Amino acid sequence: MPTAFCTQDRIVVTGIGIITSVGRDRESVWRAVRQGRSGVRRLGAFRGVPTDLVLGAPVDFDFLPPGRMKVFPLSQIAAAEALDDARVGHGCVEPSRFGCFINAHMGDTRYVDEHVGAIPTNDPTTVPWCDQFLPNTACVELANRFRLYGPRLSFSTACASSLVSVLSAARAIRDGQCDIALTGGADAIDPLFAAGFRQMRVLADDADPKLACRPFDRNRHGFVLGEGAAMLVVERLSHAQRRGAKIYAEIKACASLSEAHHVTALEADSEALTFLIRETLRKAGLRPDDVGYINAHGTGTEQNDLVEMRGIRRALGRAADHVCVSSLKSMLGHMINAAGGVELALTVMAMRDGFAPPTLNLTDPDPELTFDGLPLVGRRTRFQHALKLSVAFGGHLVAVALSRWNDAASGFAYPPEFGQRVA
Repeated sequence: MPTAFCTQDRIVVTGIGIITSVGRDRESVWRAVRQGRSGVRRLGAFRGVPTDLVLGAPVDFDFLPPGRMKVFPLSQIAAAEALDDARVGHGCVEPSRFGCFINAHMGDTRYVDEHVGAIPTNDPTTVPWCDQFLPNTACVELANRFRLYGPRLSFSTACASSLVSVLSAARAIRDGQCDIALTGGADAIDPLFAAGFRQMRVLADDADPKLACRPFDRNRHGFVLGEGAAMLVVERLSHAQRRGAKIYAEIKACASLSEAHHVTALEADSEALTFLIRETLRKAGLRPDDVGYINAHGTGTEQNDLVEMRGIRRALGRAADHVCVSSLKSMLGHMINAAGGVELALTVMAMRDGFAPPTLNLTDPDPELTFDGLPLVGRRTRFQHALKLSVAFGGHLVAVALSRWNDAASGFAYPPEFGQRVA
């Protein structure tokens, strides 16, 4: 039976699972990010082909099952951790009220390799060609594997995809379509995918690959690709409280809009992003000076960083003087479809522990960086509200406003001696 609900019921985060180039689980990834450890390296070969590609992927991804697209096991590892973290085992939640909102992904071009005889075709673990090319396969696999029989949706909105998934999960819960949802995303890089970005000349390189991605730096010259996944369990507050769940944060507001300028280019005046930030704060009932931390899209490309630096300053005004902003792509790489979800999950962890993570390789700040970009080292800071931004190809702009669940009984409370400024 559907649970009674109120359309004004609050939406909260009750579970998190993460796997990236710097760790296999939520806490190890967060610990590495806090310490500013980079997972970027230069590959010697990619699918058996020699390459000099710089990628945010760990050496020990070899522990993943062979013969399958990486995106499937990555998403399953993160989903299993998130569901376990949220303590939603079989029988705990009505399956028909449990939604699944996961980003779409690129297909696996190994089928082409098989077709031309480049790799064997008799491997029993290889995914059928139809599943390799369907962009919603990861969403379907997760929903079936974990018996999530509520609404399931998969979104293809470039590198805003997993953040759009979170937005849609929150809306579905608020609309009464489900009470709880697994949401987020995963992505793994295919050689054809990497070749496309290289052809666009947006990939960074450096003698030391760990220094290649330089968000907000005067000498930035592009991003590095990354692989990983993050899943979140989000649910109606009354539903979470009824089952005694611990709560990380509240999703105060989500907003998205489009910028009809160019498929890959952005308007330099940042008008659309400025409006999006202001509208998200309005929906959340927050003032600009309430925001203590912003997790930027921060790719390290010339135009993306410029648009974000201008948009944040114009939207927050003088309040930008006191906000902390960082880009995690400097250490994790750009996980494309999964980027927004991974970075949102880590923003929640930052709120939990009162620590704003650093932007690596920010040694010579761009003159337009008129706020604190947290260069090289993160900061212990007590902030109650945060903002996550995604600025994607195709003009997809998304923002999510979060508030920390500062309650020792069901979540996490700052100790009285913390003694830092509350933003």
